[in-house]
Amino acid sequence: MGHDVGRRAIVLGGSMAGLLAARVLAESFDEVLVVDRDELTGVTVPRRGAPQGRHVHGLLARGQQILEELFPSFTAGAIAAGIPTGDLGELRWFFGSGRLQPATTGLICVSATRPVLESHVRARVAALPNVTLVEQTDIVGITTSRDATHVTGARIHRRGADGPEELEAELVIDATGRGSRTPVWLEELGYERPAEDSVKINVSYTSRIYRLRDESAMNGDLSINPVAVPEAPRGAFLSRIEDGKVAVSLYGVLGDRAPIDPEGFLEFAKSLRVPDIHDVLQEADPLTDPVVYRYLASIRRRYERLARFPGGFLVLGDAACSFNPLYGQGMTVAAIEAITLRDHLASGAPDAAVFHRAIAKVIDVCWDMAVSGDLGYPAVEGVRTAKIRIGNAYLGKLHAAATRDGELTRRFMRVAGLVDPPTAIMRPSTMLRVFRNANAGAPATPPPAAGGEDVPGARAA
Repeated sequence: MGHDVGRRAIVLGGSMAGLLAARVLAESFDEVLVVDRDELTGVTVPRRGAPQGRHVHGLLARGQQILEELFPSFTAGAIAAGIPTGDLGELRWFFGSGRLQPATTGLICVSATRPVLESHVRARVAALPNVTLVEQTDIVGITTSRDATHVTGARIHRRGADGPEELEAELVIDATGRGSRTPVWLEELGYERPAEDSVKINVSYTSRIYRLRDESAMNGDLSINPVAVPEAPRGAFLSRIEDGKVAVSLYGVLGDRAPIDPEGFLEFAKSLRVPDIHDVLQEADPLTDPVVYRYLASIRRRYERLARFPGGFLVLGDAACSFNPLYGQGMTVAAIEAITLRDHLASGAPDAAVFHRAIAKVIDVCWDMAVSGDLGYPAVEGVRTAKIRIGNAYLGKLHAAATRDGELTRRFMRVAGLVDPPTAIMRPSTMLRVFRNANAGAPATPPPAAGGEDVPGARAA
């Protein structure tokens, strides 16, 4: 590793986006500090700073590939630690027209809870000799040059200290998530706040962890995923996780929500358009009480459009764009942004404007996927272009066709996993298979129960 960019870099926020940024910064800086208000070392339970950590999470296939690249043998280590894995295409996926035919994709799902997955990444990052976790520390703000054209460090307040202190750095990265204060900091420094795009979806998760009384209840599957669609706007993810447990998240959109009382929770599961999850829960013992997480709207901050931005400062992860969690894109987009950061560091200190334009291209693809899916619900506010209307109609046909054709499942999952571009499912050979199978009726023989994972939703590929 070469240390040829600077002496110190500071990452604000110790979640997945911050940890992966720290990993690539460690190749180019003598010292990397990761600052977070929570306790981090050895933590494998949900943190205050990650309130969605109690719910089923998805690391898409491209995210798993990047973790393997940044941390060699990461997946093998996860398996050795008891984390279940499986093939993305061999899972029990239900979309509008029924269960997708299972297909081997070669894409790996790492089925762990968010806190456990994060703890494995954190341990690998903390083991780097030039990375320090500055935990239980509040982030007060950033420091700048006298003319405010360059960020020179961060102002922090360690828990128990008499007062705040200033840390100098050549590069500061905001990875503090959806609650990022960068727009406020920019305004205080005389810059414009970034424009924001927003799509209101009002999703609510209600989640619980169980232990199966009988392993056969899952029929050998890793997870069961009836995905919400406009004609059936309730969905769920039920996944095997570490230590022989299963996690289930029941969700509704546009204000619908699964109750937290045990009877109401099971009734909501029973109301799903397939009985699979309710049947499993009937044969399982709850280990936790139901907990709720509400997500009102996807928000994208358009830093790439700002005419002025201070040097030595970058924004990534949910601080730049917070996606509807139903599509499971957040951690994987953060991983792709980390790889983008590494590419920019190879040429020296990254230029903020150039970097923000580069990650905007990454965000564009996933934002369009998620927004198109959300606008499939008539009650969601937004402009439905011809591209969105035609794309959603085609995707519905693809899902119908994939209930008969496992090859379409394979191609769709490669796009949903962010391995292939969305144009891959629009190629003539794929479209021919879609239209050949879409109107053929229900599958002649129901597919065998197999597969499963915790990757939330791929509806809007």
